[in-house]
Amino acid sequence: MKNRHLACPLAAATALALAGCGMLPGGGQTKTVNIWLMRDSASEDFLTRFTEAYEEEHDGVDLKITIQDWTGIGKKVTEALKGSGGPDVIEVGNTQVAQYADTEQLYDLTLESVRDLGSEDWLPGLAQPGRIGGSQYGIPWYAANRIVIYNKDLFRDAGIDKPPTTRAEWLADTEKLNRGGSQGIYLAGQDWYTLSGFIWEEGGELAVDKGGEWTGALGSPAALRGMAFYKDLQSLGTGPKNADEQNPPQADVFAKGDVAQIIATTSAVAPILKANPDLKDKLGFFAIPGKKAGRPGAVFTGGSDLIIPENAPQRGAALDVVKALAGEKWQTELARAMGYVPNKKGLASVVSGQEATAVMAAAAARGRATPNSPQWADVEADNPIKPYMTAVLQGEDPAQAAAKASAEISDTLAE
Repeated sequence: MKNRHLACPLAAATALALAGCGMLPGGGQTKTVNIWLMRDSASEDFLTRFTEAYEEEHDGVDLKITIQDWTGIGKKVTEALKGSGGPDVIEVGNTQVAQYADTEQLYDLTLESVRDLGSEDWLPGLAQPGRIGGSQYGIPWYAANRIVIYNKDLFRDAGIDKPPTTRAEWLADTEKLNRGGSQGIYLAGQDWYTLSGFIWEEGGELAVDKGGEWTGALGSPAALRGMAFYKDLQSLGTGPKNADEQNPPQADVFAKGDVAQIIATTSAVAPILKANPDLKDKLGFFAIPGKKAGRPGAVFTGGSDLIIPENAPQRGAALDVVKALAGEKWQTELARAMGYVPNKKGLASVVSGQEATAVMAAAAARGRATPNSPQWADVEADNPIKPYMTAVLQGEDPAQAAAKASAEISDTLAE
């Protein structure tokens, strides 16, 4: 009896201690998975539904989602990767994966990509920038790419009853539209993401990796053909030659009603209709045409990948969260809620009921990303492609202007 009295208080104390740590036998340890997501990537409603469903299906796991701002995020993520306390999952821009992988502080997700996530069907514009040195560090989450938004009334008035399917048709139609006080297209002179697609369609590159050394490639014959097409198209409107699509915002220009086309993601629709609600039933959409009929043109794919730091405190649970977010159920939910392209070509049909997003999803199959160099973000920070474009549009020799810009790109990528 005496021994029994001694054992009981000890057992009770042990139980209380374990309960306080979330480790009571039979209950398991409660895990908190810290997740950093970027502002406006997902709606509050989506995140609430995902969190509630996930926690209900995964007993003993709590999700803590922290919303981050894009401004200054690079430094913040880099510091977090060097620390010891997480976070466990981080959303990053698809073209940012290389710079974070260069820290050697990302967890290699190659096995999970092939075994669990069907990587063979991923959109190339999301998958390729997440793959560094043969290893997959970024898991595609969502995508967005440029399409053509057009004014149905102006097309009809010009006698055009269907969207063009080739570049040649597109130029011819845009010439017809560029008359009678209307612009055939509003294309700012420094829309370098659109130019990138034209260059890739010709078989060119912005920069090439030669044995581990990146060099600018704007002066190749293929890249120069892409710039020549851009110049021809840009001339069929009054877009500024020395500004990008945000100065002024091209959605505001289109909303005035005298512009036949712009090249933009579907995110432009909301500001267009806010500025001019009368355009609600007059907007049409088609994929940027390629050189051959039946195949959309190459486009830049923007979007986000999910990464897991090597130092993630809850790596196992983090893997499960990433699998859920990148899996079919929540990809479908996210695409429909936010108007995004899902991460797999085979999921394009889930947005078939949303006209603009469906067009974007079809075009995403030929999506690309910027050069997969850790220093590419530095190129964009002081982007030499923009003044190169302006120089060509203002009449400078394309080859000379391309050589100058390519040299600047090479210097930056060599740092």
